[in-house]
Amino acid sequence: MIGKKVGGRTYYYLVTSARVDGEPRVVSQRYLGTAEEIGRAMDGDVSAPGEARHRTFGDVAAVWATLRRLDFVRRVDEAVGAQRAATTLGTHLALAVLHRATAPETQLADWWRDSVAREFLQADLPNHRRALQRLTPERIARIETAVADAVLSWLGTGDAALAVDVPQFATFTTADPCRCELAGLGLVVTKDGAIPLASHVYPREGAPPFAALAEELRSLYPVTLVFTAGQAAQLDLGRHFVGALPLSEHPELLAKPPSARKPVDPERFAGLTALDTRAVVAGMRRRVILTHSETLHNAQARAFGEELGTATRELAGLDAALASGTYRGDRGQVNAEIARITRGRRVERVLSPALTGTRPGEIRLTWKVDDAAVSRLHDEFFGKQVLVTDHDWPVAEVVTAYRARTHLDSTFRWLTGPAVTGPAPRWEWTPHRIAVHTLVTVLASTVTHLMRREADRAGMNLSVRELMDSLAGIGETVLRYPSTGGRPRTRRLLTERNPEQQALFDLFGLSSLGEYGARRSSAPPASTR
Repeated sequence: MIGKKVGGRTYYYLVTSARVDGEPRVVSQRYLGTAEEIGRAMDGDVSAPGEARHRTFGDVAAVWATLRRLDFVRRVDEAVGAQRAATTLGTHLALAVLHRATAPETQLADWWRDSVAREFLQADLPNHRRALQRLTPERIARIETAVADAVLSWLGTGDAALAVDVPQFATFTTADPCRCELAGLGLVVTKDGAIPLASHVYPREGAPPFAALAEELRSLYPVTLVFTAGQAAQLDLGRHFVGALPLSEHPELLAKPPSARKPVDPERFAGLTALDTRAVVAGMRRRVILTHSETLHNAQARAFGEELGTATRELAGLDAALASGTYRGDRGQVNAEIARITRGRRVERVLSPALTGTRPGEIRLTWKVDDAAVSRLHDEFFGKQVLVTDHDWPVAEVVTAYRARTHLDSTFRWLTGPAVTGPAPRWEWTPHRIAVHTLVTVLASTVTHLMRREADRAGMNLSVRELMDSLAGIGETVLRYPSTGGRPRTRRLLTERNPEQQALFDLFGLSSLGEYGARRSSAPPASTR
């Protein structure tokens, strides 16, 4: 134990010494307090904290741990080149990604004021927005490449890539409420985890055909093209693709009995079965996979029930209006109103409306629901997809590749929700601001999808939002004790963790973040931090 005299008072530290290169050196020290504080502690007199505050810890710490493992700041700074600013672009971009990945709904300054991120990053917040203005298109491209190299190095060589279109990426609003710009996003992502590697943002107005976008993405990486049933007709299928086909084009597959399908992977895809076969697609026999998801089936059945209920209530209202004479349109007008109420392929298949009478005031409406048609919808359509591919991958890998866009859509809806409004008053979304916003959002999705992939490999099948919400539940309580003549002491405690949170805490190595882990309970004072 040694004492240090500051301002006429002596403060004591518990010191550990060791020989370093043959010389005695202090290798660690722990603050104990003044002689009076040590005496009171020995007598069991531990003073109560003067104040306490709580903040989230796990989500910020896990994202920061992932950024550190990617060596994010150094890689970005190397990609950018020489800089004269004290706070580098790598640090500013790490701050932006950390904020977007953990609190996209909160303004940066408000989040930073109370965030545990202040313990990890020494950031120049007043100059943050100005610093990001230095992100030229050339620098953005080099940064994406540098981060993609880090991701591929993490995953190991040989990871296949997918080309995915996210047409509803973001709507950029401006100070003029009548003006907005809807942007789409083309992405190259890993097959394992749908982790973005490269991006291409485009305006939805005058957007390129999907086939042209696909070729542009293919020029960046050797990729497998992922497309939806609505995009299938736009493509001349060549090599390396996974896509969906319109169900109506393959009635012979839809009529197959459930016994023809086999479970795909009960652990990863509960309730998903598939029939792996071949069928004629665009004039050629190709590998097709009929899938049926219990989750999708139930969701579609619920939506159809609501749709049918709405249609029958509106038909009943129209019938009552005809009977009371408040609706006096002719047969053509009534038929047009019925068509409006029943529009939609599913309702039209099961509802059979009929009119009697010819003149206004005499026209009456009846209808019936075809129960056999409802049963056919349940048996032949609900929960089903027809996938086509030229790969010989296992069915589970084909399904994973096709669902990449679903995961990305969900992630971007969360990351870009309130973020694109900008600070108040609203700013003008220039092409440069859109490019920077896109870079930060894509990098945030890269980091969070990498985290999701790690959690999935550890047996936790979570969406990005579920993962981040679980991590955010790991909180930190900061206790500040009143000064007894020296500097105030601070004690940090992490909240109790449920089994999933503890598994994530261990998975991302949060106990290794200096004080921010298992050693929190020792609570070193500010003077030793």
